[in-house]
This record gives sequence, structure tokens and C-alpha cells, in this order.
Amino acid sequence: MKKILIICAAAALTGCGIYKPYTRPEVTTAGLYGTAETADSTTLGDIRWQEMFTDPQLQALIALALENNTDLQSAGWRVKEAEATLKSARLAYLPSFNFAPQGSLSSFDGSAPSKSFSIPVTASWQIDIFNGLTNAKRKAKALYLQSKEYEQAVKTQLISSVANLYYTLLMLDSQYEVTEETAAKWRQSVETMRAMKEAGMTNEAGVAQYEGNTYAIEASLHDIAYQRTQIENSLCSLLGEAPHAIGRGSLDNQQLPDDLTVGVPLQMLSNRPDIRSAEYTLMQSYYATASARSALYPSITLSGTLGWGNNVPITDAGKLIWNAAGSLLQPIFNANANRARVKIAKAQQEESKLAFQQALLNAGAEVNNALVQCQSARAKADLRERQIEALERAVESTELLMQHGSTTYLEVLTAQQSLLSAQLSQIADRFDEIQGVVNLYQALGGGRDMAEEAK
Repeated sequence: MKKILIICAAAALTGCGIYKPYTRPEVTTAGLYGTAETADSTTLGDIRWQEMFTDPQLQALIALALENNTDLQSAGWRVKEAEATLKSARLAYLPSFNFAPQGSLSSFDGSAPSKSFSIPVTASWQIDIFNGLTNAKRKAKALYLQSKEYEQAVKTQLISSVANLYYTLLMLDSQYEVTEETAAKWRQSVETMRAMKEAGMTNEAGVAQYEGNTYAIEASLHDIAYQRTQIENSLCSLLGEAPHAIGRGSLDNQQLPDDLTVGVPLQMLSNRPDIRSAEYTLMQSYYATASARSALYPSITLSGTLGWGNNVPITDAGKLIWNAAGSLLQPIFNANANRARVKIAKAQQEESKLAFQQALLNAGAEVNNALVQCQSARAKADLRERQIEALERAVESTELLMQHGSTTYLEVLTAQQSLLSAQLSQIADRFDEIQGVVNLYQALGGGRDMAEEAK
């Protein structure tokens, strides 16, 4: 027994790496958001989705998606699997008990058969001196936490996807409305051009040009309608429902936060589920390395048997039987193989560390891209409004000039086409602004709901 303790003490002095818990590696977060301004305050990622998206119809769609989406349900089952794995790792600390009754008959040279039986309960208990079981438990816990972060990542992605598809529908509705109004005006212009032709103020070429552009605009209405159907079908797929029409509001009535505070990078570390998932992967690889190191050291197992049986052929009467034993297993010939496993685990740990660092960089780029997208759209809003006002005056002026023979129909066509293009671009700019806010919300790890906050 003393020899065993001496061996264990010597191994412990050289194997401190198997006891040290995981600590986050030093990472540089300075400038992670690029040129984006940061502030140490409440960020978009801290806002609950019910407060972020105030449109009642959108809220209903998000709630339905959270209930029915199959990807989110699969993520929930992954959490349950990891939870069972963690429970199994915790139970490994306890001794195992087995009930193993046995009986036999034996006869030699036709003699009366002798009977033997035993009704034992066997026990085995591994002493976790070198943290083999502890490291396995810590790895299982990291896997469980990672599965919960994966579920949160799926949830955040789902909320953002439903919101983006919903706002895409609103954008297409607005574009359809503007295009339809423009088509009606162009049909009136065709009638005006025909009247002017009869009066000798224009020619057939002008009438045909107007008719051709009118048909092109009317054809684009079918393209927009087709795109809306595609978006509705995609949204229904996220909702876990068969394709159907989606009830919705209007783009002009949407209200989203004006403050685009993103917080310091460390806040993002505590919010983004993919960042935490990457770190839990690193944590798993760390404990996998420690577990591989544990295999280099002795393992001690205590075992015993207690039961009732007989000792053939002396007697048929049952007696109490018991035994106890202890064993120490020290790898010798397979030590090199165990060292190779340590090297493999260490290499995988370094890979996980690089993946964690890259996840940080990717997250910073996503935040910066979303910020710039939203800021750029907002910067264009006033300019686009002025552009539309100028083009409306241009259309009105060129139409008057053409009626008085001071200009040609080509200038009128150009002004009208430019106006339609600017109106559609204004709608697209508004959508870009909203999409930028939604993407920023996702990039900062938003997606919690009121029920979770109450827990």
C-alpha cells in the first residue's frame, strides 16, 4: 500500500496539468469592430426580441416559428443528449454494483450430479486520483453548455431570418404599389400621346415608345408578385407550415431602435452564442488533452463480492461468501501510444484555439458590416428624398414642355424612368436600413425572450 501511495505522489508532482481547470486564453479585442464607435452601455444585443420587433403580426410569426421550427426542435434534442452524457459522466464517480446469480450441475462417470450455486452482488469502484473521471465530467459539461449555446444560436438565427423575410415582403409590397401607380400613370400618358398624335403634335414613334415602356412596367408587376410568393413560401417553411399567404403590415409603419449602440467587444463575448460555443469547443479539447494525460498515470480500482453460495463438492448448504481486492494498473508497453494520444489531443486543442480566435474576428466583421449597412442607408435617406422631389419637378416640367412643343418625348420618358428608379431605390434604402438593424441585432447576440429573462 505504501508503494502505491509513493507512486501516486510522484506521478502527481509531474502531472499537475491534469488538475488545472480551463482558463480562457488571452485574446486581443482592440479594434474588433473596425471603425465602429463603441460604448459601455446597453446594446442592441441586450434587447429582448419582443421589444426589438414591435409589429404585432411579426411577433406572432416569430412566436409561431419558435414553436414549430424543426431546426430549433432538433437543437433542443441535442441539448437533451448532452445533458444525458453529463449525467452519465457524473455517475461514473459512484461504484458500480451488479447482481450476478450463477448455478451449475456437474457429474463424473455417471455419479450423482453435484450442485453449486452463488448469489453474489459484485462491486467495482475506480479511485479518481489523477482526475481521469473529473476531466471526462468537465468535458461533458462543456459539451452540454455548447449544445445550449447552439440552441440559442439557432434561435437567434431563426428570429432574424423570420424578421428579414417579413421585411422583405413589406419592401416588395411597397415596390409593387409604386410600380402599379406608375403603370397607371403611364397608361394615361399613352392616351395623352395618342391624342397629341391625332392633333399632329407628336408621331407614331413617340406613342409606340410609351406603349412599350408601359408594357415593361406592367410585366415587372408579375416579377414582383412572383418574388413575394417565393418569400412567403420561404417564411412558411421556417414556420413549419404549408405554403400560404402571410398577413402583414406596411413598410412605412415599422419602428426600430434608432440608437445603434454596440458595446465593447467583451460584451459581445458574453452575448453571442457562436462565440461561447467556440469557447466551449476549446474547453472540451482542453479537458480531452488533460484526460489523455491521465491515461499515462496509474489507475486504482477497488472491487469486491458479497453473496450466498456453496462450495462444491464439499456441501450443498449455502454459506455467506465475500471477497475484496484492490488493483493498480500502470501503462508500460502502451505508454507510447498514450503519449501519441496526448499529442493528438494537444494538436486538436490548438486547432480549437485558432477557431475561437477566428470566430472573434468574424464576429467583429459582422458587427461592423451591419453598422455600416444601416448607417449608409440612413445617410442616403435625405438625399434620396431630395432626388425624388427634383425628379418629380423634372417630369412635370418636361411634360409641359412637350405639350408646347419645346422638347421631345424622349426627355419625358427619361425623366419618368428616372423617377420610378429613384422611388424604388428609396424603398430599397429603407429596407437596407431595417435589415442592417436586424443583422446588427443578430451580430450582437440578440434573441432572448421574456420567459428566459424571468428565469
